[in-house]
Amino acid sequence: MRDSRRWVWWGVALAAVLFVYFLHAILTPFLIAIVLAYMFDPVVDRLEKIGLSRTWGTITVFTLFTVILVTLLVVLVPMLAKQLVKLYQLAPQVLDWLQNTALPWVQTRFGLGDGFWNFNKIKATITEHMGQAGDIAGVVLSQATASSLALFGFLANLVLIPVVAFYLLRDWDVLLSKIRGLLPRDREERIVSLAKECHDVLGAFVRGQLLVMVALGIIYSAGLMLLGLELGLLIGLMAGLAAIVPYMGFIIGIGAALIAGLFQFGGDLYPMLGIVAVFMVGQALEGMVLTPLLVGDRIGLHPVAVIFAILAGGELFGFTGVLLALPVAAVIMVLVRHMHDLYKHSQAYKGDEEPEL
Repeated sequence: MRDSRRWVWWGVALAAVLFVYFLHAILTPFLIAIVLAYMFDPVVDRLEKIGLSRTWGTITVFTLFTVILVTLLVVLVPMLAKQLVKLYQLAPQVLDWLQNTALPWVQTRFGLGDGFWNFNKIKATITEHMGQAGDIAGVVLSQATASSLALFGFLANLVLIPVVAFYLLRDWDVLLSKIRGLLPRDREERIVSLAKECHDVLGAFVRGQLLVMVALGIIYSAGLMLLGLELGLLIGLMAGLAAIVPYMGFIIGIGAALIAGLFQFGGDLYPMLGIVAVFMVGQALEGMVLTPLLVGDRIGLHPVAVIFAILAGGELFGFTGVLLALPVAAVIMVLVRHMHDLYKHSQAYKGDEEPEL
């Protein structure tokens, strides 16, 4: 009977993998909706405790989220568009500097052969399309006209995400209760315990690290813009996004900001020191305030596990795989931890008391 049950569970797992594999092209909006519902469920739970119904709590959360999102889009999108155009125009100069100054120094320093670096093709491609930078709206419009079906699908997904997220968030507790009711009675407590551990790991990482990323993006962007860096908002947001992996946001951000500052400020030392100070302050706040306060001391996902999970998920299932990567990694980490504990208490680890020679 136990073998039969084990085969049933393996069959369910295989069916889930095949389901994701064959339908991953249409699963993205549903997965995004699940992520939103998962993130906002604690907020709605707190609103319920102060007297709001589940439905009105969900409406309140979605209204606030929509207002904040629309405000950010109205304010940030025009600024980002200008900075993207500036970056596009600056790219050939950066490549010239890399090819004629930075890379020759690296070649001399490390004894690399002549012609080891060759950016001529990249430079030619960027220069060829420079004229398009001033007419972004026309390019987008022409692409949208040429692929109207893809545009329709994108808009449909854009509408579908909040609708699905609303119903999932409203019925979240009911859905979890029904899923728990389907669990085998003799394994319910163990499965619920494992699910709670997965929730703790994933919640600490997703909710906590997401807030850390947002905070760092604001700190870096505000600091760089106060220094007058023309690409400050773009680089700051990019560094905040890269902070999903510890230290990666700092490394990418300070590198990009110093290169942009070198072209904008030239040899002026004080703005460059200001850029370094912005990222040092951000890194100090992340380590001493943001991470302890928002993520806590719960054991999260190792940075290497995060990188591998995202790359593997993207390679196997595209953007759907990227969305699934961290939840799957959290589950695997919890299961591996339990397997490790079982192994440490097993006879295979302890060995025979009287080994046979």
